[in-house]
Amino acid sequence: MKIAVIGTGYVGLVTGTCLAESGNEVIGIDKDIGKVKILDEGRLPIYEPGLLELVQRNRREQRLTFTTDLAAGIQGAKLIFIAVGTPQSDSGAADLSALWAVGDALAANVKNDAIIVIKSTVPVGTNRKLTDRIKAKGASIEVASNPEFLKEGAALDDFMKPDRVVVGVRSTAAGELLKELYSPFLRTERPFLLMSPESAEMTKYVANAMLATKISFINEMANLCEKLDADINDVRRGIGHDQRIGFQFLHPGPGYGGSCFPKDVNAIIHLAKTLDVKLELMDAVDRVNIAQKLVLPNKVKAHFGNDLKGKTLAIWGIAFKPGTDDIREAPALSLIDRMLAEGVHIRIHDPEAIPNTKQLYADKLTYSDRPYGALEGADALALVTEWPAFRRPDFEVMKKLMRTPVIFDGRNLYEPKTMEGLGFTYFGIGR
Repeated sequence: MKIAVIGTGYVGLVTGTCLAESGNEVIGIDKDIGKVKILDEGRLPIYEPGLLELVQRNRREQRLTFTTDLAAGIQGAKLIFIAVGTPQSDSGAADLSALWAVGDALAANVKNDAIIVIKSTVPVGTNRKLTDRIKAKGASIEVASNPEFLKEGAALDDFMKPDRVVVGVRSTAAGELLKELYSPFLRTERPFLLMSPESAEMTKYVANAMLATKISFINEMANLCEKLDADINDVRRGIGHDQRIGFQFLHPGPGYGGSCFPKDVNAIIHLAKTLDVKLELMDAVDRVNIAQKLVLPNKVKAHFGNDLKGKTLAIWGIAFKPGTDDIREAPALSLIDRMLAEGVHIRIHDPEAIPNTKQLYADKLTYSDRPYGALEGADALALVTEWPAFRRPDFEVMKKLMRTPVIFDGRNLYEPKTMEGLGFTYFGIGR
């Protein structure tokens, strides 16, 4: 099947590559000349484990190509996926300007019976609005909705072995075509869920809202544990074995970040306001997360008091989660900003996110390509992202490199009693 994917960002590139890997002829379309040039050279504009190898293989076997020419790229395609960005606007709503622009271009250029598939995360009702917008321009093209549920750092597995595939359509023919497309990924009896476009759009927001709620909940309980001399890790185990609750997304930390949860929580809050519905719980989830991003900076300030200026803080992990170079809304940025405002010198290490961090902070920070290099002369270490390489470091080497052995563990990777026994002053989350 010939498929066009408009937008070669995170979602579009993973989607197009995985569909090519299953034997389809896929063309990725993007207006960013520089991004297309990078892809044509066999490189990636993002980091995602395993993706580079798949892109290179499917390019060699001529199942995956890239272009900036939308009109040429969509010719002959049965399915045209829209995977453009829908960032948060100043009002909190999703900015759909890129999606409307693509819709207008498709209305003017689609010449066959192709089906448009919205892969971007969009507010409920966007499918209907895009359909009406295209019809108003004299074109008759069906628009389906197929939200993505990709976790950065595990996106290939999520696409190739999905928990479920959610598709919103208005015709049986569109549903059957998408079921055929996804059939290679559903051989282990994972469900293909057909519903209305409105329900599909809502499913994406509700899923992210639920996961964000679990994170804010456990973070709030962790903060309470600190006041009561309880250990959130024990509490987490105590509730996680309850099958009604489970362990997923119940790991306390410095708050959630990334391109999805903050944006989607705010988008669903904004959507509800336009309908005169107040989402009390989601408002609280957002407030808790904003406050949680101050927990590590506050711990650092509480320990050093008014003696912060001129101190050196090492930070391990800038990406909002391991397995990605994405620093959007990353909790580490809140720590960096507040420490810079206090006159603290900052030395950072992250396995993948240093180039993106340099674009944001330039020479305001000292960058190290090794974890231990960031510790040289540091008055303290803040561990913000739980990359696997940080789980079993050589603590004796760390003590020799640091000016004072102080650790602020934002991910509870280490055991407090063990760290105290090794001579470290240790601060966790909720412990």
